[in-house]
Parts: sequence; C-alpha cells; structure tokens
Amino acid sequence: MLRTSQTWTSQNTEMKPNEVLSCRRVALLIIDMINTFDFPQGADLARLALPVAKKIQKLKVRLRKHRIPVIYLNDNFGQWRSDWKEVFNLCTQSDCLGKDIAEILHPADDDFFILKPRHSGFFNTNLDVLLKELGVQKLIITGVAGNICVLFTANDAHMRDFKVWIPQDCVASNTKKENVGALTQMKTVLDVSISASHEVRNSHI
Repeated sequence: MLRTSQTWTSQNTEMKPNEVLSCRRVALLIIDMINTFDFPQGADLARLALPVAKKIQKLKVRLRKHRIPVIYLNDNFGQWRSDWKEVFNLCTQSDCLGKDIAEILHPADDDFFILKPRHSGFFNTNLDVLLKELGVQKLIITGVAGNICVLFTANDAHMRDFKVWIPQDCVASNTKKENVGALTQMKTVLDVSISASHEVRNSHI
C-alpha cells in the first residue's frame, strides 16, 4: 500500500545542480500529475504535460535508485472522501485526458501520496510533518501547473528555508509563455535553481 501522510536554514536558497543530490536529505515532489485535466485549457496543459511526465519518470527512476523519497502532492478534485486510489482510478479511465500521464507516473508502493485541498502542497496538509520526519532539507519540485500549484508550493518551501531545485523540463503550464514566466519568477524572486534534470549526475547523489 502507498504510504500516505516535514530544517536547515540558509540565506541563499538556490540549489545548484552539482549539490542537489550531494546528500540524502532531499525529496522529490510530484505535483498534480495524476490529473483528469477536465477544466478550461486542460487539453492544452495535458498536451504539454505528457513529455514532462516522461522526464519526471526518468528522474524519479534515478532518484529511487538512491533511496530518495518520492512524494506525490495531488488535488482531490473536491472529493473530500477520496483517497489516492480513487483519484488514480478516476484519472486512468479510458476517456480521461490524463490517462497516459497518470499511467506513466503510476505511484510505487513505497511512494508517499498526499491529497491537498488548495494550490500549495503545504496548505492544510501534513507535508511539513512528513518532511521533518524524513529529515529533508532540499526539495526537487516538479509537476503542473508551473504558474499555479508549483509556484505556490515553491513559495511556501522558500518561506520554510528549504533549498529548492525546479528542473525546467519537469514543469508545465497552460502555455509555454506562462511556464517560462513562472520559472523566471521563481528563479528571480524565490532564488531557486531551474537547471534541466539531466544536469544532475549520478556522481552527485
């Protein structure tokens, strides 16, 4: 069964590619990729998120080899009694826009899965407690939408003094322009690294 369910401070919260995996106190966050995409511009976001899902899965495989925890942060689509299995089953129905993406990123049995009620993965969830129990100091944040839920989560992580890396090829927004704008804002305002996922080498883990 999936595990369902937070520090170290620095004046500079940007995490460089060559230090991102320099210790085990790091976790991968996957935001809202198990998704119906049943909303305005959902089809556009799903189209842009499909190649991103493949990049995230490739990164996830590399990180899991080094026992780095993976945490899914997911909307519950207003179904307050739903659990992750209900959400996954909903998103993998044959007529669902998010079917292919959800199947690519099928959670593993030992991944963590947190249902969130609003944009930020920290708001009214147990993410803070989980990260503390895991001893996490650094966060790799991926998913959708870059200019909404990823941005809000990155902002809350920044305020909690986590070092943050957001691989630019592992994030999608409704448009490429909005995604570039969000990544630029997070790099400039939140001082996060946005280097591509392939820039982290196994030798740095």
